Amino acid sequence: MAERNGPEFNKSLELRTTDIPGLVWLDLPVHGDNRGWFKENWQREKMVAAGLPDFGPRQNNMSFNEKAGVTPGIHAEPWDKYVAVGTGRIFGAWVDLREGDTFGKVFTLEMDPSKAIFVPRGVGNAFQVLEDNTLYSYLVNDHWSAENTDYAFLNLADQTTGIDWPIPLEDAELSDKDKVHPAITDIEPVKPRKILVTGANGQLGKALQIEFPDAEFVDRSTFDIANPSSWGGRNWRQYSAIINAAAYTKVDLAETPEGRAEAWAANATAVQHLARVAIENNLTLVNVSSDYVFDGTKKEHDEDEPFSPLGVYGQSKAAGDIAAATVPRHYTVRTSWVVGDGNNFVRTMASLAEKGVDPAVVNDQLGRPTFTEDIAKGIKHLLETNAPYGTYNLSNDGEPITWKQFAEKVFELTGHDPERIGSQSTLDFIDAKSTQGVLVSPRPLQSTLNIAKIQNAGFTPRPWDEALEEYLR
Repeated sequence: MAERNGPEFNKSLELRTTDIPGLVWLDLPVHGDNRGWFKENWQREKMVAAGLPDFGPRQNNMSFNEKAGVTPGIHAEPWDKYVAVGTGRIFGAWVDLREGDTFGKVFTLEMDPSKAIFVPRGVGNAFQVLEDNTLYSYLVNDHWSAENTDYAFLNLADQTTGIDWPIPLEDAELSDKDKVHPAITDIEPVKPRKILVTGANGQLGKALQIEFPDAEFVDRSTFDIANPSSWGGRNWRQYSAIINAAAYTKVDLAETPEGRAEAWAANATAVQHLARVAIENNLTLVNVSSDYVFDGTKKEHDEDEPFSPLGVYGQSKAAGDIAAATVPRHYTVRTSWVVGDGNNFVRTMASLAEKGVDPAVVNDQLGRPTFTEDIAKGIKHLLETNAPYGTYNLSNDGEPITWKQFAEKVFELTGHDPERIGSQSTLDFIDAKSTQGVLVSPRPLQSTLNIAKIQNAGFTPRPWDEALEEYLR
């Protein structure tokens, strides 16, 4: 049944929850005297502080209803809506038409100018005019588009909803369309907004496909984030978040003129475009970063360490981090020594061991491997738990090791003698490549990431040796 309070002057702003998740209504301060009354119908700072989502309205619509009894249908639209009354009274009814446990749940409320309600995307909204000359107002955070098909419509007369309309529907004013909408048993529930994942075919992209099976995955052939012509024609309001797993990772080639341009386009400029889109559409941006944003002089790197990249790749990733940080809802996930489904250090070492090749591996770079399965699970944890926004280091746990020790462990676990692994310094490696005419980027000697912050947020990555054993199996 409806809750009803008459207009009440000079009260404080108060937000009230309902049984429908995300549907909240507000008692609005209305100040009156002998001349009439005044209210702040929408005040972003105060209302967000009270607990209303910062939903980013784009359009304000008014509906003037000359006669009592007008009853627009139950419509769930692909945007959030903030409903208020300018003058008069309405009986509001809301039905959750979203996929989930609360599908079909109903809330009703009688509203006058002293009340407003926030209606999240996918919740059906209807009202019945109770007084002549009623002005109904609503803010929405998207523009209407004929291309958007994420609507749901419910029959006003569906008795299973239990809505007790104050004016019987046979005496009310309904449109012909609203009389023939389906019953709730015939409605396809509204699905949540999608997550867009870039870099679908990379090592991390493949792991993200497992953790986010309902996400939309794009690769360079379907959406090249480094190409400005790729950015038009996409409805960004259909997404809740963007996970940017696309990157230029050819560390040495980034030092060449052609590679430098590609690295900056993919790792910096593209993230700037993603950040702008996320800000304009109130999306969460997850951007995957690298230990290469540091020079490796500290034994362990935390999230607050200033950038000090040694090479072009690290410089471009640091620039991307700065761009991502402009988004109010952002996660920068910093990784190191990434291993996943694709060409990587572990597979190279396993192949060399099998072929009888005894490689010389660098012995003075220290860090922890990061398996893409753990990165994907960590990103999912941040998004699902609404962890505080910001930067999170994410590598596997365990004692830091050198690349040589990592190679030895791969040899051991694949049944080969780890003593076959030779040793060389980073300087020796660079000198050897230089004599072959190969341009080599400088490497940070210390890549160990402090992962206490993400552990405190409730996610504990596996020890790297445990992850390596499972990976090789």
